[in-house]
Amino acid sequence: MGKPNFSDEFKRDAVHQITVRGYAVREVSERLGVSTHSLYQWMKKFPAKINPSSDSDAEVRRLKRELARVTEERDILKKAATYFAKNAK
Repeated sequence: MGKPNFSDEFKRDAVHQITVRGYAVREVSERLGVSTHSLYQWMKKFPAKINPSSDSDAEVRRLKRELARVTEERDILKKAATYFAKNAK
């Protein structure tokens, strides 16, 4: 059984997910069933077209990830505070 042959459109879409949408290479690799090495090669072969809004888009993605992390931490701390308040009586 040989290696799979992916279309250029598939490769460009995979690169787009990494470079424009901000997904991690490992995540895209696992989701699409493609090696990380192949993805890095495709990124060299099909560089993403950078538009002026990509910097602000990257910042928005970063802030959304940070917000999700902080929200999760807050929820954990609320649960811990409730637990300790009940056990303090």
